[in-house]
Amino acid sequence: MTRTDESAPAHTSTWDAELERLAADRLKVHAGGGPKAQQRQHDKNRLTARERIARLTDPGTPFDELMTFAGSGMYEDVGGCPSGGTVTGIGLVCGRPWMIIANDATVKAGAFFPITAKKVIRAQTIALENHLPTIYLVDSAGVYLPMQDEIFPDQDDFGRVFYLNARMSAQGTPQIAAIMGNCVAGGAYLPVMCDTLIMTEGSGLYLAGPALVKAAIGQVVESEELGGASMHASIAGTVDYKEKDDEAAIARIRALADLYAQGDPAPFARRRKETRPAPERDLTELVAFDGSKTYDVRDLITSIVDGGEFNEFKPEYGETLVCGFARMGGYPVAFVANQRTVIKKKLKSGGEPGLRTRIEVGGVIYGDSADKAARFILDANQAGVPLVFLSDVTGFMVGRDSEQEGIIRRGAKLVNAVSNSVVPKITIITGGSFGAGNYAMNGKAYGPRFIFAWPSAKYAVMSGNAAAKTLLDIQLAALKRAGHEPDDEELQRLYDEVKSKYDTELDPRYAAARLWVDEIIEPNDTRERLIRALEACAQNPKQEEFRVGVFQV
Repeated sequence: MTRTDESAPAHTSTWDAELERLAADRLKVHAGGGPKAQQRQHDKNRLTARERIARLTDPGTPFDELMTFAGSGMYEDVGGCPSGGTVTGIGLVCGRPWMIIANDATVKAGAFFPITAKKVIRAQTIALENHLPTIYLVDSAGVYLPMQDEIFPDQDDFGRVFYLNARMSAQGTPQIAAIMGNCVAGGAYLPVMCDTLIMTEGSGLYLAGPALVKAAIGQVVESEELGGASMHASIAGTVDYKEKDDEAAIARIRALADLYAQGDPAPFARRRKETRPAPERDLTELVAFDGSKTYDVRDLITSIVDGGEFNEFKPEYGETLVCGFARMGGYPVAFVANQRTVIKKKLKSGGEPGLRTRIEVGGVIYGDSADKAARFILDANQAGVPLVFLSDVTGFMVGRDSEQEGIIRRGAKLVNAVSNSVVPKITIITGGSFGAGNYAMNGKAYGPRFIFAWPSAKYAVMSGNAAAKTLLDIQLAALKRAGHEPDDEELQRLYDEVKSKYDTELDPRYAAARLWVDEIIEPNDTRERLIRALEACAQNPKQEEFRVGVFQV
């Protein structure tokens, strides 16, 4: 828990305010379409998405929600789409982790917005990569038609959902679907492509509803006759189990889930040992919310690993990246972390005997640290140990000396190693994640199994001040070409506007809304969240051959 006493340092009170804001934002998102929409769901004798999940998962166990803030601040001209109109996450069902994907019918009747499709696809991708069995709780009116051109046609749009349905089935990942309301048009394929299909009375499953059937072919037909549970159970044979209501459907899901065979664990999980507690430490006291103080990332690592034990790799070389092995929850893990102290670096002298030194800035990746991390990633893959990246990175070092030392070549080597790594990779963004540093530290483009962010994360091409000045210079040049010379007051106004916009885009909620991160987590939840992510990764017993192709030297 974070400290709240009056003697707490100033940065802790900043953390407290931010964590309170995060909790309030979560509550707002959890309300979905609001109390009236929830009541309409209850009036139909149906539960809300989160009520269904609470009854489905094992009592007293956590539900690790993913992509809570999907769609945040988007589609406001049509009333918004809280949490992307769907709830996703990993929960224990009969003692085993399952991916759960539940339409929220309180948000536009569960209709798919562009972000809804992307969120479901990301959840399915996590399930596919980790061989996580998946439960779909279906209650959706289908595609949100006013935005059909943004939802329907592209590779990572709505059709990808069914593609992943089929791919998951082919690799033997169990999928159970329960239709607990509407299931219409193209969305009807999702549950039917699952191993097992459950449907509650009063629900509807059809490619075209009664109104569309009448418009298309002139046929007048009632909803139940067209696509009700009884019709699909007794005539079409589409439904495997017909249930009276949500409660009965959930009981059926749990009964079936309890029967599924458990596959072999991942190779790294076979070396799991008994969990040992980590040293108790409030991480908000170690890491300032605004990045205003330096900290030794080793202290962060030893605060979250079993027994506080960390086997550091090349500790005196390439010091702006800290690498090494430890255990979390008994699982072996390999850390790559940005160091945030100021480092006095020893250098070879220019033909003179002895050594000289230079100051290296924490959070910056220099040539030797890129070399070290690339080599360490090879070691982690050779050992079959999952990689955890703790990302608080400004970027790669620039300037004459750095270029002459081959920073581009050496950085490319690190990016190559990250790209081709085959062990599970998990990223935690604790502070800055800027520019090419995001790539080197396993950003979203590099296939992390999970990517989490602290509320202090800042996610952009460059920091706010640098970007604001660059963008302002571009605007000024355009104004001057147009014959307008702004005065000091106008300059300040332009700068403030640019800076405000960029700061909004730096906020991790902006990234989370667009699914650039899987979830915003509290610092003091980092250890437990990482352990449960490793448990999810442990469900996949396969590891590909590690090959890096052409490797810069």
